[in-house]
Amino acid sequence: MVGSANLNIMIKAARKAGRALSKDFREVENLQVSVKGAGDFVSKADLRAEEILKEDLLGVRPTYGWLAEEGEEIPGTDPTRRWIVDPLDGTTNFLHGLPHWAVSIGLEHKGQIVAGVIYDPSKDELFLAEKGQGAWMNETRLRVSGRSKMIESIFATGVPFGGRSDLPETLQDLARLMPVCAGVRRWGSAALDLAYVAAGRYDGFWERRLHPWDLAAGLVIVREAGGLVQPLDPAGDIVEDGEVIAANEPLFDGFAKIIRG
Repeated sequence: MVGSANLNIMIKAARKAGRALSKDFREVENLQVSVKGAGDFVSKADLRAEEILKEDLLGVRPTYGWLAEEGEEIPGTDPTRRWIVDPLDGTTNFLHGLPHWAVSIGLEHKGQIVAGVIYDPSKDELFLAEKGQGAWMNETRLRVSGRSKMIESIFATGVPFGGRSDLPETLQDLARLMPVCAGVRRWGSAALDLAYVAAGRYDGFWERRLHPWDLAAGLVIVREAGGLVQPLDPAGDIVEDGEVIAANEPLFDGFAKIIRG
């Protein structure tokens, strides 16, 4: 795929941050003996990755806005464009030595996500898309799955943790969905969940209470792979509300009906 200048900037930045995080990830195992040590170390790794991304993305496009997990939002002198970045999506996995986490970069133009890159360094899988140009993983064109029967399909979500108030809702979703599908996965990275829907590995994904940086890159990648993406509340806004439902076209209506209850 030949991408635009912006997409190439995003790919380069994601790979660079991914290399730094991979080095840190190899260290995490040595720190598991001290819980505090590992937690502090991972927070620092996260911040270091964000600094790399900020330097690379704002260094080349200094007029763009910036929204990321750590630090303050920066309004750009170009109000129409901003980077929406998660330097480490799947922090809990990273902390536990689980090789399922990613660097996620979205580019927003006039309120629309127009390009996205999600890089999984552990598997060296780079998912990317640009509006109107299709979606890719490394050199392979992505398509959402072709499954049309709920009972043959698997879905992904995030299960709220640590006493979050949306746990009962998610448990109700699961109670309705699990009897009619082939399984539900909870792998701990919303960015990779969306990338996997685009790749046809999952047939659908839904989640509540996400942040813009969890979602931005994945939305354009799923759409460009032929998937449907909507807010849970049909009148809502995915990025603003942090609620999303995504699936291939044949399954979408039935899946959405179950999740929307």
